[in-house]
Amino acid sequence: MAPSLQELARPDESTPQITQSALENTPIKVPQRYLMGPGPGNAHPRVLAAQSLPLLGHMHPAFFAIMDEIQDGLRYMFQTKSKYVCLISGTGHSGMEAAIANMLEPGETIVVGNNGIWGQRVCEIAERYGGKVINAEVPAGAALSLRKIEDELERNKPAVLFLCQGESSTGAHQALGGVAEACRKHDTILVVDTVCSLGAVPFYGDAWGVDCMYSGSQKVLGAPPGAAPFMLGERGFKKLKNRKTKVASWYFDLNMILDYWGCFGPKRFYHHTGMVSNWYGIREALGIASEEGLESMWERHRRLHLRLWEGLNELGLEPFVEKEQYRLVSVNTIKVPEGVDCLVLCKNAMDKYSVEIAGGLGPSAGKVWRVGIMGYNAQLTNVELVLTAFKDGLAQQGFTKRHQVASKDVPSPYEGAFPENIKS
Repeated sequence: MAPSLQELARPDESTPQITQSALENTPIKVPQRYLMGPGPGNAHPRVLAAQSLPLLGHMHPAFFAIMDEIQDGLRYMFQTKSKYVCLISGTGHSGMEAAIANMLEPGETIVVGNNGIWGQRVCEIAERYGGKVINAEVPAGAALSLRKIEDELERNKPAVLFLCQGESSTGAHQALGGVAEACRKHDTILVVDTVCSLGAVPFYGDAWGVDCMYSGSQKVLGAPPGAAPFMLGERGFKKLKNRKTKVASWYFDLNMILDYWGCFGPKRFYHHTGMVSNWYGIREALGIASEEGLESMWERHRRLHLRLWEGLNELGLEPFVEKEQYRLVSVNTIKVPEGVDCLVLCKNAMDKYSVEIAGGLGPSAGKVWRVGIMGYNAQLTNVELVLTAFKDGLAQQGFTKRHQVASKDVPSPYEGAFPENIKS
C-alpha cells in the first residue's frame, strides 16, 4: 500500500491535494524551421547527436578530457596560445558580463564603442559594476574609425576599451587593426565581442593583441545556445590577478571558473556544475569547424554574403550599412522600403517557407530586416530560399521596384566560385 502524503512529508508540514500537470501524456513537439535570422541558427546534425550521448559527472576525469578538447578547439578558433580559454555557462550575454565584471573595477573608466544594442548594454552593465562609462557612440550602421578610437583613448585614459566586432543589431563590422597598439600606449585592456562574427570573419587573438574576448555558441559555431566561448590574453590575466577588489559576481569570477577549467594545474576547483550535454555539442561543433578550417569558413561566409546581396539587389533592396567596408557578412541588414510592412514579409516567410527572417533590434527596429548567414546554415540552398521568400513577400505587397545598387557597394561573386564543401 502506498504511503499517504502526510507520511512522506515532515511533521507539521501540510499536504493539500496535488494539482495535476498539464504535460501529462504530451510529448514535446518542435516544428522544423530554417533559422536564417541573427541567431540562434540551426545546429549541425552531428552536434545534436553529440548532445544525446550519456551524461558524465562534471568532475569526472572523462569529462575533464572533453573540456581539454574544447579548450584546444577554442584556441584554434581564437587563434591564440593562451592558457586562459574556457566556456562561460550561459549565453553570449554571460560572456559580456563576465568580461566587464572581471576586467573593470569600481571607479575605473571604460570607453564603450557603441554602434548598436550591444554597446548600449555594455554601457549599462559597466555602470552597474561601478565603472565610469564613456559612451563613444557612432550612428547605427557605422563603425568606429581608428582615429576616433585613438582620440577617445588619449582623452579618457581608460582602464578598458570595449569594441563589438560584429554588431548584429545593425549589421556593422568593426575593424580591429591598430587598436591593440593604441591601447597599449595607455595601458588599456582591449575587450572584444565576437558573438556573431567568430568563424565568419578573420579573428586573430594573439596577433591582434586582444586582451579579453567572448563569443556565442549558437551563431557561426552552429551549436545550441548556452555557452560563451571566452579568452583572456596575458595582459587580461594580469589585470584579473592585480585587481584591488574582489570580482563583484561570484558566478562570473574567472579566478574560480578558470580553475575549474584546469588553467592553473591538474587539480581543479569545483565552481559550478558544468553544462555537460551542451558542452558535448560544442565539442563536436569545434571539431566540425576544425575539419573545414578557418580560411575555408571565412571564404564560405563571404561568398554567400555576396550571393545574398546580388539577389537582394536584383529585387531592388538596399543595404542598411552604407559603406561596404563596414558590412558584416554573418548578419546582413536590409533597408525596409517605404510602403512595405516588415513584419508581414517576415510572417509570410515563416508561414509559407518555414524561413525565419528577423526584423530590426535596438537602433534598427522598424528599419531593417536581418538575415543571418552563419555556420551550418551558411549553405547556398538556404540563401536561395531566403531570396525566394523575399521575392514572394515583396510581390504580395506590390513592391516591384528594380533599383540596381552601384556595383562598388555590392560586389558580385564570381560565377561558380563557391567552395565545394557548400551543400546544395
